[in-house]
Amino acid sequence: QVQLVESGGGLVQTGGSLRLSCAASGGTFSVYQMGWFRQAPGNQREFVAAISRSGRATYYADSVKGRFSISRDNAKNTVYLQMNSLKPEDTAVYYCAAAYRGTSQVMGPLGYDYWGQGTQVAVSS
Repeated sequence: QVQLVESGGGLVQTGGSLRLSCAASGGTFSVYQMGWFRQAPGNQREFVAAISRSGRATYYADSVKGRFSISRDNAKNTVYLQMNSLKPEDTAVYYCAAAYRGTSQVMGPLGYDYWGQGTQVAVSS
């Protein structure tokens, strides 16, 4: 079983940048497909980005394409989400998720087996 801990959230102005990190422990990191989701108050959890076990394939929600970038360092058991050109609508709690041996449900929360506790991102206008 893998444990996930997110960090890097905070308050930033519109147009600013943040880099989120998700550190994994308790498992073999490279067997997990990793994803980032977010949830704003009153909204359902939504897909943001995902990365394959090798890191060769990445996936993005249309709302963040061209602004966000997901990457992973299997040697450091960490996945990152670089967020640029942030907008107020990006405000949410961001969650890291892991899918054991990958999932065909890349953009669906049900495809992931483990979740972090979340980190708050707030973008002021």
